[in-house]
Amino acid sequence: MIVTNKTEFSKGFWLEIIFRVFLAVLFLKLENSEPFERKIQPEELWLYRNPRKDDYVPINILWPLVFVPPVIIIVITFLINADKFDLRQGILCSTLALGLNGILVDMCKLIVGRPRPDFFWRCFPDGETNLEIKCTGDHQVVMEGRKSFPSGHCSFVFTSCGFISFYLAGKFRTFTIAGKGNSVKLCAFVIPLLIALIVALSRTCDYHHHWEDVLVGSLIGLSMAYMCYRHYYPPLDSQFCHRPYSNSAN
Repeated sequence: MIVTNKTEFSKGFWLEIIFRVFLAVLFLKLENSEPFERKIQPEELWLYRNPRKDDYVPINILWPLVFVPPVIIIVITFLINADKFDLRQGILCSTLALGLNGILVDMCKLIVGRPRPDFFWRCFPDGETNLEIKCTGDHQVVMEGRKSFPSGHCSFVFTSCGFISFYLAGKFRTFTIAGKGNSVKLCAFVIPLLIALIVALSRTCDYHHHWEDVLVGSLIGLSMAYMCYRHYYPPLDSQFCHRPYSNSAN
C-alpha cells in the first residue's frame, strides 16, 4: 500500500511538471504571435507620440527578478524547516502562478492590440506619417508596439512578489494572533509588494505602457498569485497558514 501511494505521488508530481512545461511552451508561442491590428485614427495619434526610451527594467533584469527570489525564499525555508513537502508545494505554486499569468496576459495582449504610448515612433521612425497610417518601421518593433494592454512586466512582477508576500506572511503567521503587533513580520509582507509597485510605475516613466495597462497588469498578477497560493496553502489568518494543504487526496 505504501509503495502504491509513493507511485501515485510520483506520477502526480511529474504530471504537474509536464503541465508547467506545456504552459511555458504555449507562452513562448504566444509571445511570438502577431496581435490584432487595431485601427488608429489620424486625430488620435497624439496619444501614442511619446518619445521612445529604453526600459528602466529591461528583460534581462525582469526575468531573474521574477524567477530567482521565489526559489531563494522557498529553498531558505526548506533549509530551516527541512520540510520536503512544503518545498515541493511552494515550487509548484509559484511556477503555476507564473505560467497561468503569462498565458492570460499574452492572450489579452494579442486580442486587444492596444498601441503603446511610444507607438508613433515605432510606426514612423523618421517622423513622416501617411493618411493610411501604414507603418514604415521595423515589423518586429511595430508588432511589439501593439502589445500594450495589459503590462506583462507588471503582471509578472506582481505574480512573483505577490507570491513571496503571501508565502512569507504564511510562514511568519503575520495575520494570525501570534503575528499581530510585530512590525518586522508585516514589513516582510509589504516590502515585496513595494518592489513590484516600483517596477510597475517605471513602465509609465519609460513610456512603454499607459496607466490602465499598468493597473490591470498589476491586478492580474496579484490575483493570480493569490489564487494559486490559496490553492496550495490555507488562508493567511488560519492557525495552520504556515503549512501547505495535505496531499492525502493524491
